[in-house]
Amino acid sequence: MTTNDYLQLGLYLVVLVLLVKPLGAYMALVFADAPNRVTRIGGPAERTLYRVAGINPEEDMSWKRYALAMLAFNIAGLLLVYLLQRVQQWLPLNPQGFGAVSADSAMNTAISFATNTNWQGYGGESTMSYLTQMLGLGVQNFLSAATGIAVLIALIRGFVRRNARGVGNFWVDMTRSTLYVLLPLALILALVLVSQGVPQNFKPYENVPLLQPTTQTETVKDATGNAMKDAAGKDVTKEMPVIEQSLPLGPAASQIAIKQLGTNGGGYYNANSAHPFENPTPLSDFLEMLALLLIPAALCYTFGRMVGDRRQGWALLATMLVIFVPLLLVCTAAEQAGNPALTHLGVDQLASTVQAGGNMEGKEVRFGIVNSTLWATATTAVSNGSVNAMHDSFTPLGGMVPMWLMQLGEVIFGGVGSGLYGLLAFAVVAVFIAGLMVGRTPEYLGKKIEAYEMKMASLGVLIPCALVVVGTAIAVMAPAGLAGIANPGIHGFSEVLYALSSASNNNGSAFAGLSANTPFYNTLLGICMFLARFPLAIGMLAMAGSLAAKKHVPLSAGTLPTHTPLFIALLAITVIVIGALTFLPALALGPIAEHLTTFGH
Repeated sequence: MTTNDYLQLGLYLVVLVLLVKPLGAYMALVFADAPNRVTRIGGPAERTLYRVAGINPEEDMSWKRYALAMLAFNIAGLLLVYLLQRVQQWLPLNPQGFGAVSADSAMNTAISFATNTNWQGYGGESTMSYLTQMLGLGVQNFLSAATGIAVLIALIRGFVRRNARGVGNFWVDMTRSTLYVLLPLALILALVLVSQGVPQNFKPYENVPLLQPTTQTETVKDATGNAMKDAAGKDVTKEMPVIEQSLPLGPAASQIAIKQLGTNGGGYYNANSAHPFENPTPLSDFLEMLALLLIPAALCYTFGRMVGDRRQGWALLATMLVIFVPLLLVCTAAEQAGNPALTHLGVDQLASTVQAGGNMEGKEVRFGIVNSTLWATATTAVSNGSVNAMHDSFTPLGGMVPMWLMQLGEVIFGGVGSGLYGLLAFAVVAVFIAGLMVGRTPEYLGKKIEAYEMKMASLGVLIPCALVVVGTAIAVMAPAGLAGIANPGIHGFSEVLYALSSASNNNGSAFAGLSANTPFYNTLLGICMFLARFPLAIGMLAMAGSLAAKKHVPLSAGTLPTHTPLFIALLAITVIVIGALTFLPALALGPIAEHLTTFGH
C-alpha cells in the first residue's frame, strides 16, 4: 500500500468521525421524551400526521404491543410491495411497459426491501416500473430503516427507565425517524447527486448513437423462436451491428440517496453504484460511501447521550473501528498485491506488470482499488449491500473480508439501528462472561443481566449464524441449489456461502456468478431474510421490556466499567471469537482454500 492509499482511507475515517457528534447529538434531541428546539420546529407537521393516522402519541406501549405494531406495519408494507410488482403492467409511470414480476421473485424482493436487506435477483432498470421503484422500493427504504432506529430507541429506553412498563410508542418513533432524520438527509444527498449527474425524472429511456459502433454475436432463430442448428448440432450465430445504446433514466437520485443513508443498498440500476448514472463522479462516490456509515456511527453517540454517559457511546464506536479498520487494511492490501497465480503463468513481464497494478478485475477504473475496497468493506460492515465493484472478482482474501464482516452479525456499524442493537446484544454477552469470571451477577448500564436477558441476547447472536450455515448446507446439497452455481468447485461454494451470509444478515450484496433468481433461491433466501430481521427485533424489544421494568443498580467496587479500553477489547474479542468459531470451517472450504490454490499452480 502507498502513502496515497493511507491518505484516502484516513480522510474518509476522519470526516466520518467528525460528523458523529453533531449528528448523534441531533438524533438524541429527536428522540428525547421532553420537548426541545428540534421537535418544536417539526411539531406542527408531526401532530398533523398523528391526527390523520388516528395515533395517540402519548400512549406508552408495552414491549409486546410495540412489537406487534412493528410486525404488523412491516408485513403490511411487504404485502403492498409484492402486490405492486405483480400488477405493475396495469399501473401508471411505466414508460417501458414492463410486465408483472414473477411470483417467486416478487416475494423475494418484497421480503428483501421490508427487512432492510435489499437483495436483488433482477436488473432494476429492466424489471421495475418507475411507480414500483418509488412507491414500493423507495418507500420501504425509508420505512425499513426507520423500523431499525425505532427498535434501537426502544432498547435504549429499556436501559434508561426504571420500574417502567412501557418502552415508548412505535408510531412516534417511526414518524420521528422518518420526518426528522431520514427525509432531511436524503433530500440533501439527492440534490447533491443530481448536481453530479444522477438522473431524477420521469422520462422514457433514450436511445443514443454510439460513438464507436461495434458488433455482437446473436443466435439465429426460426419462425417459432427456437434456435437454429447447424449440421454439427450447434447453434447458428451471426454478427449483428450495434450502433445505438439505450440509456435508462427515471427517478434514480431520490432512491439512491436513501438506499445509502438507510443502509438499504438496493441498486436502481443492475450494476448498482458501479453504474455511471448511479455514481458518476469521485465526489458522488465519496459522499455515497460516507452516507453508508454516517447514521450507524452517529447512533453510537446518540446512545451515549440518551443513557447519560457519552463515554458508553464512544466505547461502542471504538469497538466498531477496532474491528473495521484492520479488516479494511487487509482487504485493500490483498487487492493491491494482485493475484499470486499470475506468477506461475511463465510470463514474468506480464505477471510483474499486473502485480504492480494490483487486482483491477471487476473494478471501475474511475475509482481504483482503494475506493473499491473501502466501499466493499464499508457496505458489508454496515449491512448496506450496495457495490461500486464486483466482489466476485476480488482476490480470495480480499473477498473473504466482506464475507466475514457480514458473518460477524452485521454489528460492526451494521444496519441503521439494527447494527447497534445487535452490538448491544454482544455487549450483554460480554458482561455476562465477565460476571462469570468474577462470580457475580453481571451489570450493564445499571441493570442486572439475568437469564432472560441472556436468552434474548443469545437469540440475537445465534439466529443469523444458524441461518447461514444451515442455509448453505441446504443449497449445496439440493439439486436446485447446485444448478444455480456457474463456477463449480471452491469458488462456487464461496458464492453460495456469500449469498446465504448476505441474506441471513440482511446485507444484500452478492458475489455474483450464482443464478439466484430461481424459485429455489428466491424462497430459501427470502426465508433467511425474514427470520434474520423480525425474530431478532422482537427479541431486542423483549429485552427492552425486561430491562425497563428493573430498578437501577448503583455502581459498586465489583461493577465492570463498560467505557474503558479493557471492555472495548473484551467486546471486540467476543464478536470476533463467535464469528471465528462459527464460520472458520466454512471459510476454510471456500476463500481460504481458494487462496491456497493460487500458490499451487
